[in-house]
Amino acid sequence: MHPKTLLPSLRWALTAAVLALAGGCNSTAPKVKVYQDEGFESSETFSRLFDASVDLTCEAARRALLSQGYVVSMLKPDAINGTKSFQPEGDVHVQIEFHVVCAADGNGGKLATAYVSALQDRYALKKSPNSASVGVSAIGSVSIPFMSSDDSLVKVASETIPAGPFYDRFFTLMHRYLREQATSTE
Repeated sequence: MHPKTLLPSLRWALTAAVLALAGGCNSTAPKVKVYQDEGFESSETFSRLFDASVDLTCEAARRALLSQGYVVSMLKPDAINGTKSFQPEGDVHVQIEFHVVCAADGNGGKLATAYVSALQDRYALKKSPNSASVGVSAIGSVSIPFMSSDDSLVKVASETIPAGPFYDRFFTLMHRYLREQATSTE
């Protein structure tokens, strides 16, 4: 066989051997699936029972969200969504999206449960190069822009905010608005 025809075959065989070795180095430990950590614990509640109708409960949720700077993106008599944006760092953007569903509980429609969950999305600024450097011996290097900036936000994380003090504060504010509504109708 001629050496020039042997070289591509040898490269292919060497590449296949390296890939096989690299594949064998992967950890064989089984990965735990995210859903296996879901405990459905009664102590981790995303809901509260309110002494009010579905309409009044969802109205209290709407007022609570609006009072904290959330923008209402969907409004129905028994459901509401709201979003709020944050910029904790220069190149980081965070958005929280609230989902509230109000359901009748008990007889007569005088009790309602509000089911609430909030999703936090985290974005990072992806910068695109937008200049070229030119070296000039007398003055050093000079950067010259050659195109418009194509910087964009890229989602890097998304998670449901776990139950706890965050939701407790929201439910407390809902209770306050329900009390205000009750005293204004008397």
